[in-house]
Amino acid sequence: MQLYNFFRSGSSHRLRIALNLKGLAYDYIAVDLRSEEHLSAAFRALNPQAMVPALVEGELTLIQSPAILEWLEERYPAPPLLPADANGRARVRALAAIVGCDIHPVNNRRILQYLRKMLGCDEASVQAWCRQWVSEGFAALETLLAQDFQRGDFCYGRQVTLADVYLIPQVESARRFEVDLAPYPRILAIERACLALPAFQRAAPAIQVDAAS
Repeated sequence: MQLYNFFRSGSSHRLRIALNLKGLAYDYIAVDLRSEEHLSAAFRALNPQAMVPALVEGELTLIQSPAILEWLEERYPAPPLLPADANGRARVRALAAIVGCDIHPVNNRRILQYLRKMLGCDEASVQAWCRQWVSEGFAALETLLAQDFQRGDFCYGRQVTLADVYLIPQVESARRFEVDLAPYPRILAIERACLALPAFQRAAPAIQVDAAS
């Protein structure tokens, strides 16, 4: 497998975590968003959307992290990242979607670059934008977590699920945007539990090969 990704990309971070949790080896292929390598003809040939991540296995090229994560779950089901029951799977997918559909898309790099370059927003305004949507989403997540009395150390149940795979990169991003995380003690407790696991540690943005470049 080859994972085309960028160290600071939240969606790339998700895939690194999932691949590590499933014990799958992969070649790390850095795509530098800072130099706009993702806009090159070579990368567009791999992914016409010009976005990371992309996962290649043999002749198969997969794009869009939600689709790739679901593919990994079907292709490599052990250990599972979704509960065995339909109700549990729906719950986990909903928690993941708060991050993947409502928080992350409005705070990713291309949106922030549009705010800066096309709308003339200064950095203070961009940071305020990010904090607004992260805080709104985290408030909802915190409430849902508080309502689940069967929950253990993680987002759902007593083992890591896709909800945690989505959440931890977003917490990392929230710190970069200087979001006040004090109102979200359950999210912070989940972060501590996840970061105690080697699969999450090895996926951390700061230790990836392209982080120092």
